[in-house]
Amino acid sequence: MRQFETKVQELKHSVLRETARLAWEDKLTTGVLDIPEKIIPGPEPSTRCCIYKERAIINARVKLAMGGDRSNPNVVEVLNVACDECPVTEISVGPACRGCIATRCVHACPKGAITVVNHKATIDHSQCIVCGKCVAACPYGAIEKHQRPCEKGCPVNAIAMGPDKKAAIDINKCIGCGACTYQCPFGAIMDKSWIVDTIQMLKGSANWGYKVYAVVAPAIAGQFAPASLGQVVAGLKQLGFTAVTEVAQGADMVADHEADELVEKGVLTSSCCPGFVGYVKRHHPEMEKFVSHTPSPMVMIGLHLKEKEPNAKVVFIGPCVAKKTEFQLGRSRNSIDSVLTFEELAALFDSKDIELADLGEEALEDASGYGRGFAASGGVSEAVVQALKEKGSDFEVKAVPCSGIEECKLALLKLGRGLLDGNFVEGMACVGGCIQGPANITRTPKNKQELEAHKKTAQRAVVTEAAAAAGKTEKPKKDKAAAKTKGKDELV
Repeated sequence: MRQFETKVQELKHSVLRETARLAWEDKLTTGVLDIPEKIIPGPEPSTRCCIYKERAIINARVKLAMGGDRSNPNVVEVLNVACDECPVTEISVGPACRGCIATRCVHACPKGAITVVNHKATIDHSQCIVCGKCVAACPYGAIEKHQRPCEKGCPVNAIAMGPDKKAAIDINKCIGCGACTYQCPFGAIMDKSWIVDTIQMLKGSANWGYKVYAVVAPAIAGQFAPASLGQVVAGLKQLGFTAVTEVAQGADMVADHEADELVEKGVLTSSCCPGFVGYVKRHHPEMEKFVSHTPSPMVMIGLHLKEKEPNAKVVFIGPCVAKKTEFQLGRSRNSIDSVLTFEELAALFDSKDIELADLGEEALEDASGYGRGFAASGGVSEAVVQALKEKGSDFEVKAVPCSGIEECKLALLKLGRGLLDGNFVEGMACVGGCIQGPANITRTPKNKQELEAHKKTAQRAVVTEAAAAAGKTEKPKKDKAAAKTKGKDELV
């Protein structure tokens, strides 16, 4: 039986699995309404006030499992019916308040929302703007800011409480990183899924004769334990994928190109993390000129596969929610036909009753250890440095690896003011890198160890040779097709 870190993850898996089963059997139209009762049989509720609310939440999740609201350009959506149990975000005064005569809290409040009544600070919440200045001012730590997990977890402040007291996502701020989907303890925020589209693609390959490639992110190492990576490859082929390629091959190509681009421009930021790129576009547009023009590893390997097989379909599988944004908004340059997460892949395996541990092993197409290292913070920098070394370049790379948006923000601010002690900013939206992405099945320190072990099994030790073996393409240039997607890109 599959193990999950949380009940939310288990619930999400159940919905995806049952939706996928119906899709395989061409019974979605007639069977979709039966999913809530199958998952919540009753008669007693297990997580909410009643089974009817639990089933209503399942219905909302099924909708997202089938692609969600097509009119909403955001990949991440709030399930309003599930978002009602969290306390309202506000600042409150606790019992530690001594009613001191200094009243620093009163003087710190810019709105005059605090008064002292009966020797205790009192907050008028109709005036309070939750700025937190009183929290910092109180010498006793008696004033606390109670914040909803989704708001606290969002690195770009894109989530706020709406008029109905439910979470609301500002799509003009959201970078699609998916942190909120992991942080919400009630599972009231979820990413849209292309699992049904992928199943239709796999079923269609048998009828129409095209090939379907699975390209897996190196963060997959250890995610399906106790099954080995070779058994996961075998499982993917049982699902109907023609072949399984590692995205790390695309990472080798990216390192090769970004090394040349860094030498040419002198100062550069990486472009492999769509969450980071989206952050720059939305929150620091003046810094976009520094972002590498080299596509992400996902796009690079997709372009390579379609160059070999123009009619092929390519499905990216990884731990990243932001990759769905990259795909949906046209940034994948038609190189990718669908994006799945590791969570969704687990649901696919279970929807076909595939026991990975019972399968034989099949080989995964190889890449360099440096390409696989892209999955952890600092890995892109190491690969670029290695690529320049292999090219015989004497260019000195002063890398600034940024683990998480807070570090990215600081590096970009320093770069903009000419204060950054570095010339290559490696931006990762997730703290720790892809190995701690929100759609991993497990998020533990062990993920780093699994990746390091996976890197050591690489047969190719040289980045540029690995890039050439993967099919080194000419350096991407801006073209008319890319220009047509500009309007869509601005939605990120």
